[in-house]
Amino acid sequence: MTAVTPGTAPTASTGAGDRVDLGARGGRARFSRGRTVRYAVLLLFVVIVLIPVYVLFVTSFKGAGDAAPARAWNLPQLWTTENWQTAWTTLGPAIGRSLQMVIPAAIISAMLGSLNGYVLSRWSFKGANIVFTLILFGMFIPYQAVMIPLTQLVLDLGIPGGIPTLILLHVVYGIPITTLIFRNYYMTVPHELVEAARVDGAGMLRTYWWVILPVSIPSFVVVLIWQFTNEWNDFLFAVFFSSSQNGPVTVALNNLANGALLQNYGVSMAGALLASLPTLLVYIILGKYFMGGLMSGSVKG
Repeated sequence: MTAVTPGTAPTASTGAGDRVDLGARGGRARFSRGRTVRYAVLLLFVVIVLIPVYVLFVTSFKGAGDAAPARAWNLPQLWTTENWQTAWTTLGPAIGRSLQMVIPAAIISAMLGSLNGYVLSRWSFKGANIVFTLILFGMFIPYQAVMIPLTQLVLDLGIPGGIPTLILLHVVYGIPITTLIFRNYYMTVPHELVEAARVDGAGMLRTYWWVILPVSIPSFVVVLIWQFTNEWNDFLFAVFFSSSQNGPVTVALNNLANGALLQNYGVSMAGALLASLPTLLVYIILGKYFMGGLMSGSVKG
């Protein structure tokens, strides 16, 4: 029996309801503890990754006497921007040359990869799979294995050294990966779009220009970011086919770190941050589009 207080409605409680409520609270507590542990682990990984960035940043603002390896963890005794001014004076022209190299090279390789991917995914012809395999084979050839033949080829072609040669090499070496990305993406485009264009009398190029290209923005974002990063960070091609006077920023940064300013770690750290700033900005601004473009070509239908 349940006691009834005058003026109030009768109430009842069951042991089963109490157990269900306790179980729900326990489940929420376990979920909260698990989420806290995951966040703590992620925070630990973030700290580990950012430790080199911290050392780079604080050292770049230290004077020549303060920027010593023994005091790498300490904050600057006197904050100064002289290292950044020196690094910018040395690397500024090279950064401009790198932009002149990576922008056209990334765009040209992306367009060629898009055309290749479109043909290999939508237009069947004899030996298409063999052609695709041979194109992909270029991804697995190490740069070191072809450096001497490439040098002889560039000399025979008479291409000016420096940025023009590097543009050509990056375009050629970018075709395999760009072709793979675009082909996989175009395989997810509905066949009905291409068939409708054919029914309307559009040929291969017209179908590509008016139907395929407008829906290729996600894959273009992925390819351009990928190519921009690889070409900006390249050092092997740059050191073989250019010099400190006509080469990209990686060559200039290497000369800065190993030149007369070797003992001034602050200048080297400031130069490293300046050289990495363009790629960092690209990923900050376009990072979400990069992941979206990768995922858009991963599921068919």
